[in-house]
Amino acid sequence: MKTKILLDEEEMPKRWYNVAADLLTPLDPPLHPQTGEPLKPEDLEMIFPKGLIRQEMSTERWIDIPDEVREILRLWRPTPLFRAHRLEEHLKTPARIYYKYEGVSPAGSHKPNTAVPQAYYNMKEGVERIATETGAGQWGSALSMATCLFDIQCRVYMVRASFDQKPYRKSIMQVWGAECVASPSELTNAGRMILKDHPHTGGSLGIAISEAVEDAATHENTNYALGSVLNHVLLHQTVEGLELQKQMAMVEDYPDVIYGCVGGGSNFPGMVFPYVPEKLKEKKEIRMVACEPSACPTLTKGLFTYDFGDTARLTPLLKMYTLGHDFIPPSIHAGGLRYHGDAPLLCNLVHDRVIEAQSFHQNEVFKAAVTFARTEGILPAPEASHALKPAIDDAIACKKTGEEKTIVISLSGHGHFDLSSYDAYFAGNLVDYEYPEELVKQSLANVPKF
Repeated sequence: MKTKILLDEEEMPKRWYNVAADLLTPLDPPLHPQTGEPLKPEDLEMIFPKGLIRQEMSTERWIDIPDEVREILRLWRPTPLFRAHRLEEHLKTPARIYYKYEGVSPAGSHKPNTAVPQAYYNMKEGVERIATETGAGQWGSALSMATCLFDIQCRVYMVRASFDQKPYRKSIMQVWGAECVASPSELTNAGRMILKDHPHTGGSLGIAISEAVEDAATHENTNYALGSVLNHVLLHQTVEGLELQKQMAMVEDYPDVIYGCVGGGSNFPGMVFPYVPEKLKEKKEIRMVACEPSACPTLTKGLFTYDFGDTARLTPLLKMYTLGHDFIPPSIHAGGLRYHGDAPLLCNLVHDRVIEAQSFHQNEVFKAAVTFARTEGILPAPEASHALKPAIDDAIACKKTGEEKTIVISLSGHGHFDLSSYDAYFAGNLVDYEYPEELVKQSLANVPKF
């Protein structure tokens, strides 16, 4: 019985899959932040290259991956699918557990899957500099690597809480030639306004996005790049699920359930979206479960409505599950999952009950991560560990029922830069936040009305 299910480089996908072609309910259009009217492609040209704007607006089912992009993806793709034999044995479960491991990329996560094409399309249009935000630092690291490979300057606004918790993320960004600053910062009007009212804030992805968008909009040679949420980001990530389908076929198995962590939504949709038409059209019985933190319960407690993607209300309005654009979550150690909204494509499928959502506390998540590390040997990122918790629970339930279920985990990255988080867990210093309903209601009161 194989432990590693490997594809040859030539079997890497040549096209991205666009789930917008197969939705039950058409996606609601993004709206202009000033007029409230549906966004036109030209409205985005100030901060995005035309190649990405076309992908953002596209409903074509398949979109070709440029050869130059595939050539760089070959550095680590296809990524391995592992059968978790040792975890199964430890749990004494009849379930078959697999995990698709994206931590083998140079940046240590799934994020380069979209960072490379985003840098490529900007390079093709002569963009000299890119501004972006990052939560835990995985996206900032990935884009720093990608811009380095395409000779583009890069500035990363990193959420202050993670900037302090994970100093070596800044170090690796600098190795790849990028500038990393803590957000909120004194470099933008958005940052200065937040610091005036909240001088000791740990920041949020919404604030960091405001700073990066303002940076791009106020520098003629600069574009903006986002590592999650947007349609073209999720499109690029489908290389994961397309590879997974081939790998599962190699071992003549099929997922009963796929678990993946969700913050803004890129890794999990990348893994499950290629299975959506199989569930809807071929009536395959497959569950797809989005796993989020209880401290930032966007899909499980948020409102499905139009909202801004950032705190300063600079971005287009997106129809999504949201906790409110001025929501600032507690400084949990899964910094990449601290976002008030979620990808519209993912939210659409959750709303239509094609995809499920569950939330978990950070102590139970770290407990699952330690169990995984002590059996499989891989130290998972705190974000990715949100998928491990329900997967392990599911496997334990199978021990009681005798069900030989096939469980697949999207292991989106390693935790080598998150050791301070593990230190806090072992010291008993992690607090389980259950975000109060009344505070969620207060934040949602400021969502724009349509």
